[in-house]
Amino acid sequence: MIREELARLTTWEERHRRLFARLALVLVSTAVVDLVGSILIYHFERHAHGTQIKAFGDALFFTTVQLLTVSSQIQNPFTPWGRVADVILEIWAVIVVAGSAGAIAAFFQKAD
Repeated sequence: MIREELARLTTWEERHRRLFARLALVLVSTAVVDLVGSILIYHFERHAHGTQIKAFGDALFFTTVQLLTVSSQIQNPFTPWGRVADVILEIWAVIVVAGSAGAIAAFFQKAD
């Protein structure tokens, strides 16, 4: 009986594969958004007066933290286009969190 239950728990059904594929797609997409966002923030902010983003590493740190927590030790962008990029990053982060939570909830809803 225990072996049967373990076999059932360790077997991937189609819904497991779909959930994994969705979460993998979100992870890869977010990594791409992080990289593109870092490039854009660096391009827009590097020469702005008073900015703390002086190198690409600063932009990568700022963008990654914005995607993870929507706050940073680095000041918000100074340029209008930097602010637009920042808002888009924050919207992406909210969509990813809500979409991932929805995908996981749908997975468990079908499990019952």
